[in-house]
Amino acid sequence: MKGNATTNNMVLLSIKPKYADKIFKGTKTVELRRFCPKVIEGDLVLVYVSSPVKALVGEFEVGKIIKARPDLLWKKVQNYACINRKEFNSYYTGAIVGYGIFLKKAWQLTEPLHLENLKEKWPNFHPPQIYHYLTPQQVDFYQYHRINFPTSKRTTI
Repeated sequence: MKGNATTNNMVLLSIKPKYADKIFKGTKTVELRRFCPKVIEGDLVLVYVSSPVKALVGEFEVGKIIKARPDLLWKKVQNYACINRKEFNSYYTGAIVGYGIFLKKAWQLTEPLHLENLKEKWPNFHPPQIYHYLTPQQVDFYQYHRINFPTSKRTTI
């Protein structure tokens, strides 16, 4: 597994279905956030797709991270975020700064881990509102699943 997940943070992000689809198709190469988890280049981010999908569907490796005022952020991400200006402005209404987490690579699980399965096998699992840092036990659970249900690898530069 790529990244520095054993020495740095591994984070679970909730992402809307339409944006997650674009990540795994390779068309969306930056994830926009109002609040940024403590991740650095090389860390792994697990992608939990929110309602109506409600499943852990894959992961991506963090590339560079940028922090900027929304008007400046737009100039840097508009060609990579798969979002129009109106949606962008709506998302960042009232925000002083925004973040862009660029993706190096993304992998989609061949078998998504649906919410019911996650709650059954992942003690105290709750979908994150924004993001959630994984405990060592949660990392072990995910790595076990990933080894036993290989991912389809996609490079998204």
